[in-house]
Order: sequence, then C-alpha cells, then structure tokens
Amino acid sequence: MENAVPIPAEEAALRPGIRTHPVRVADVRTETADARSFVLDIPPRLADRYAYRAGQFLTLRVRIGAQVHHRSYSMSSSPVTDPHPQITVKRIPRGLVSTWLTEQVRPGDTMDVTVPMGAFVLPDSERDIVAFAAGSGVTPVFSIVKTALATTTRRVRLFYANRDRDSIIFRTGLADLVARYPGRLTVVHHIDAESGLLTAGRISETLSGASDHEYFLCGPAPFMDVVRSGLSQGGVPDERVHLERFTPGEAAAPEDSAGGEPARVTIRCGHRTAGGEHRGGTTVLQAARALGLRPPSSCETGSCATCIARVVEGSAVMRNNEVLTAEEIADGWVLTCQAVPTGPLLRVDYD
Repeated sequence: MENAVPIPAEEAALRPGIRTHPVRVADVRTETADARSFVLDIPPRLADRYAYRAGQFLTLRVRIGAQVHHRSYSMSSSPVTDPHPQITVKRIPRGLVSTWLTEQVRPGDTMDVTVPMGAFVLPDSERDIVAFAAGSGVTPVFSIVKTALATTTRRVRLFYANRDRDSIIFRTGLADLVARYPGRLTVVHHIDAESGLLTAGRISETLSGASDHEYFLCGPAPFMDVVRSGLSQGGVPDERVHLERFTPGEAAAPEDSAGGEPARVTIRCGHRTAGGEHRGGTTVLQAARALGLRPPSSCETGSCATCIARVVEGSAVMRNNEVLTAEEIADGWVLTCQAVPTGPLLRVDYD
C-alpha cells in the first residue's frame, strides 16, 4: 500500500474559516481485530479551537499516492472525563483510508484534521437517554454516554447490536461504566449470530418505561431504518430522536424550478472547470464526479462540511443541512452532496 502524505494546513480549507491542522497521534489503542482508537495530542495553542461537545466528529484529510481523501470520524472520548480527544476507526473491507489508518498509523505520526463539528450532541434537557448503536456507530454514542453519566443524574439505556461478540467495540469500557454507575446505566447487547437480525418489534420491546426520553441512533442505514420503524411504532415523537448516519443516505429529490428542462451546470474545482447537462435528481457532487472532477467529500449526508462549495450563478436547494448557518447559505455556500439545481443554469466554485 502506498504511504499517506499529510496535506499542508494552508491547502486544506474545508468550509469558510475552517482548515485542517497537523496533530500528533499520542497513542493507538486496539479495540477489536479491525478497530483502533487514536488518541490525539492537541498543541496548547490550538486547545480552544479543538474544544468539543460529546458526539461531535473530526474530518481527516490525507493523501494516498496521488489522491487526496477526506473521511469523518466521531470522537469516542468525553470532553469531561478524557484528557485528550480520541477518534475510533473500524476497518471497512476494501476501504482505502480506514485500512491505512488501522494498519499503518503509529504513535508519533501526524494527522491533518479539522476542528470538531457536528450536531449529534446532548440537548439541554434532563430527560433520561435511550441510545441505539450498531458496529462502529457506537463511537459517538460512547462519548455521549460517558459525558451524560459524568455530568448529569440521567439514567442511560444503551442497545448495542453487533454481528458477533468479537465485534463489540468498547466492550471493557462499557462494562466498567455499568459497574461505576449501578442503577444508572443499562447495556443490552444484541448479537446477530445468536439472536438473528434485529427487528422493529424487538426495538419496540426495549421502549417499556421510556416514554419521556431522548433517543440517540447511530449505525448503518438498514439498522437505522429498523430502529426508526420501531420507535415510530412505539409512539416516540420525531423531535426526541437524534440521528447520526455514517453512510450516504437517500432522500427524495425536491422539485426543481426549471419546468422540466435539464439544467446546465458549470463547476470549478482546483485548476479545472467543467460543464455539462445536469441529470434530474442528482446532486452537484454527483454531477462534478460525472464531469471527471475530483471534489472533496466525506459523509455525503449533509453532516460535515467537506464538500462545501459556493454558488456563483443560479440557485440550488439542499435536501439536508446540519452544518451551514443561515448567513453562510445566504452568502451562496452549499453542501454539494445535498444540493440540486433549481433553475436552468448553475455555476459552482469549490475554490
């Protein structure tokens, strides 16, 4: 495998005012056979910028061979109980970046990372918590659970699904928390190899006595769909459900205003500009790729800012936005993984 080369911070603007910074890896911890946690040593001069809330994420920017890659990873540390930020990465089959991270990165290496971002955080309430996680989706949930237990009197119930017992990330850490907070933390492990695939009915069963709680969900799309169905069956209101997806989601394409006529898109990315006809329903990011460009991207769910670009002519609407402020949107910025044209002409600049 080719070595990954850090990208200089001055090259790495991901959204207005946000750049990557080189951060040293203080420690690498083995969680499972295919999952590692990376403890980050934030320089004192950047401590304020890297202050974070439980459940947020960092975006890494690396170059492997000739290609630049961006990946977002949630922090599994708690800002109140852990001395250093920590991200946890699970190796994905044929996953270029996750494989490099889990197999190649060692203590003392440097990563280029953004400041913390994300809205999957504890709301300002004292409601008890019910959390659902699958696989590496437990990463931000673990951060939230640790923080809630340490800073509030909330009771927490975690339902954690894995394919087998060897896949359980933070198994020891979760057991330690249960012992440390008796009566406040309950962890239910669902093992597919032993109990079969999860069903919405099983989710409904876990809701007994949990009518006035905050609900946190993180995991692959099929798991999220099953849990959402179970919560809906149990009468849980949408405003109590907090989601973090780490795989590209799907959304119905909004109606555009081009009267059915195909839009013409022109996209500038790096030193290249390309244009062509936009296919109905596809995003600006998809259009850029179809035109042979290589724009930055990571979560592709509207939850990070890696794919941000500016609309310089025409207009676009975003299917989902969990990052940009109203002022940034008014200034023309869009998340291209979620943006589709709303007129016959659209010009977008990634730079």
